[in-house]
Amino acid sequence: MAASLFLLLDDIATVLDDVALLTKVAAKKTAGVLGDDLALNAQQVAGVKADRELPVVWAVCKGSFVNKAILVPAALLIGSFLPWAITPLLMIGGAFLCFEGVEKLAHKFLHKDDHADEAASPAQGTADPAVDVAAAEKAKVKGAIRTDFILSAEIIVITLGTVAGQPFGTQLSVLVGIALLMTVGVYGLVAGIVKLDDAGLYLSRRAGAASQALGRGILAFAPWLMRALSVAGTAAMFLVGGGILVHGVPALGHAVEAWAAAHGTLGTVGGMLANAGVGIVIGALVLAVVEGAKKVFARR
Repeated sequence: MAASLFLLLDDIATVLDDVALLTKVAAKKTAGVLGDDLALNAQQVAGVKADRELPVVWAVCKGSFVNKAILVPAALLIGSFLPWAITPLLMIGGAFLCFEGVEKLAHKFLHKDDHADEAASPAQGTADPAVDVAAAEKAKVKGAIRTDFILSAEIIVITLGTVAGQPFGTQLSVLVGIALLMTVGVYGLVAGIVKLDDAGLYLSRRAGAASQALGRGILAFAPWLMRALSVAGTAAMFLVGGGILVHGVPALGHAVEAWAAAHGTLGTVGGMLANAGVGIVIGALVLAVVEGAKKVFARR
């Protein structure tokens, strides 16, 4: 009896060691996606009222947990029964991410007058501000959760590739661990970023000169950080989406990787630019198809 118990404990310890090791490996592989996820989500929740920032972050975080609750079982099922479907599904997600990036740029540069009017008279067209603010907040949350789904899918698939061939229990444990780690990490950081200005304001009102100086520095830095995250978030759509599409075509993916490896730092930058270029082109094509379809259906 005692020997059986010790053997069981040894087996459990071995499984836990495997889970910890594989989780660490998967976390390293998905670290780049984590950075993109952070930039995109910080950008998505920017612009809401100060007292609604944390509720919006929490709403998106809950949506992200739901995304992971859908994706983890789906990944396990697809990996077991339809492994050939992983790459096509990822490429569809990558194309959608690129489409969102191009759509955002097109709206910004093709509708400058709308943005100018909004900046000049922000109250215009808001006869019922409460309804408008609620609708805008709901749209932000919905858009952020949709974007999170694409990036979460990539994180889960990368993790699935890391644990391929492992027992089902190990696969499940690593996938759940990565899903929880990434979600808590991303939205914890997002919450901290969006509340930087509040922290700066608090410090600037304290008695000490050092605290006041630090507070003023944070207040000056926060808007620049949000602008940088906005740019990085848009760029991430093309880098991540384009990277998915490039690596979804093995010949193209291997060619880009080989060229990047042969040219050092220049190759790394060139590979990123190649991914982004592919993302912009595919996103523009998808946008053209979507807009054309809208016009066709509008005439009917």
